[in-house]
Amino acid sequence: MIARIVVWVILLIVLPDVYLYVYVVRHHIRPLRWWITLLWWTTSVGMIGYTVGLSCVKSFIPDNFAWIEVYLFLAVILINPKAIFTVCSLVGSVWCRFRHTSINRGNRVGVILAGLSVLVSVYGLTVGPRKLHVTHVNLYFKDLPSEFEGYKIVQFSDAHVGTFNYLMDGILVHDVGRIIAQKADLICFTGDLVDVRASEIYPCRSTLARLARESGAPVYSILGNHDYSAYLNASPVEKKENEKELQNLERQLGWKLLMNEHAVIHRGNDSIVIGGEENEGSRRFPKKSDLSKTLRGVGPRAFLIMLQHDPTAWDDSIRPYSHARLTLCGHTHGGQIDIFGMRPTRLAYKEDNGLYQEKGRYLYVSSGIGALIPFRFGATPDIVVITLHRKSE
Repeated sequence: MIARIVVWVILLIVLPDVYLYVYVVRHHIRPLRWWITLLWWTTSVGMIGYTVGLSCVKSFIPDNFAWIEVYLFLAVILINPKAIFTVCSLVGSVWCRFRHTSINRGNRVGVILAGLSVLVSVYGLTVGPRKLHVTHVNLYFKDLPSEFEGYKIVQFSDAHVGTFNYLMDGILVHDVGRIIAQKADLICFTGDLVDVRASEIYPCRSTLARLARESGAPVYSILGNHDYSAYLNASPVEKKENEKELQNLERQLGWKLLMNEHAVIHRGNDSIVIGGEENEGSRRFPKKSDLSKTLRGVGPRAFLIMLQHDPTAWDDSIRPYSHARLTLCGHTHGGQIDIFGMRPTRLAYKEDNGLYQEKGRYLYVSSGIGALIPFRFGATPDIVVITLHRKSE
């Protein structure tokens, strides 16, 4: 993961350190003792070495994710604040020359913003991922079979259990308990169970198996982009074995994994259809979806609920080429940063978080319970409780 941007990260470490040492440390620390200089550059060299070391890892992320978590924590303490201060100071210097003044107010702004960045980052890495919001949604349909009035669906997404397995292992236990407590009629998982490897499931297998064993509800699941081997640095044979292992493990949890196929759920004399499509694969992600195969044999009057990891599929294929009444997606993590509705994912996705409606057809995009990078600020992890109702004529 670091290997893709290693040069930029090193520049982000070195350039602010050089600027701050030349224009701040040497000017404001008098006398400048040798051990202060040694300490200053030791931290820089240490972060460069850490960065280069991570970039040499063959896989997308190290086997022990704790190396990434420690790196992120050091980065928000040692790299980000310096970079922010440097930018503000440079802008202030340019402003001083333009206004012919010697007071660089950019330094003061830089100190404030650097301090805020530390607070936000520490919160986002420590508190944010540990929060969980239970979102309740009531949806009304004219064609909902009468036996399914009040039918309760719990959706969760993007577990990324490899992240939970190290410094955050208690979070998954808590989240699974909250899902079970909703007393759902149906539980749906909309992809990205792992980060890279199927083996990430083993440490938390008993926790995940509780969903099917203790909830009393069937658990239907689909695959997300991380559930294929796209991020695994291995031979084609090893990648295929990794995918098969993940699929087998998911089924051993008691989950019903749908791979471009559908299932019929009966209640009394009525039924609904759950369509589970593989990853849509827009942009750079694995494309495995096959909508026609998923819905083969599904009648046009069937009440259809679609599971798809990537929300772009709703506009690209599901809405135009199916009669799905409700589509459940994940993938975006709610942007992981949400400040007054401003999320980075809004730049790339038309529907990136929450509930969307178009002519009586609904899409819900979950922000998920996990993430590859365990950072959350404003975009709280969530599980979604959707209750279906029959709309009166």
